[in-house]
Amino acid sequence: MSLLLLDTTFLIDAERGGVDLDDAIEDDDDVAIAAVTVAELLVGVRLASRKRRDARQVYVEEILESLPIIAYDRNVAVEHAELLVAARSQGRPRGAHDLLIAATARATDRTIVTADQDAFTDLPGVATISHR
Repeated sequence: MSLLLLDTTFLIDAERGGVDLDDAIEDDDDVAIAAVTVAELLVGVRLASRKRRDARQVYVEEILESLPIIAYDRNVAVEHAELLVAARSQGRPRGAHDLLIAATARATDRTIVTADQDAFTDLPGVATISHR
């Protein structure tokens, strides 16, 4: 069993049919999403074309009902601070949401499943799996 944290890029690829969930996630894996991923998914619904909005809303609702959401709590905040310091000392800018996802993964000992491994490269204590 693996502790996995699904990145938004992975979920978008899954929605578009670009990933087979059975290949990426085993039946006994413990899967969750970070709280910031909820915001990213909802932005995607609101910005979707009229034609895609309803289908995307249904998809996001299914995700939110079926997966645990890990809150930004004190433990995640501590890890977030550490990752902000690491990113600044590396001189490599990082996306704010990517750092929140990475902090959530570190605080909960989860591996991030992502389509964008570069977003998490060289972040200490952050493990990733690329589904592509």
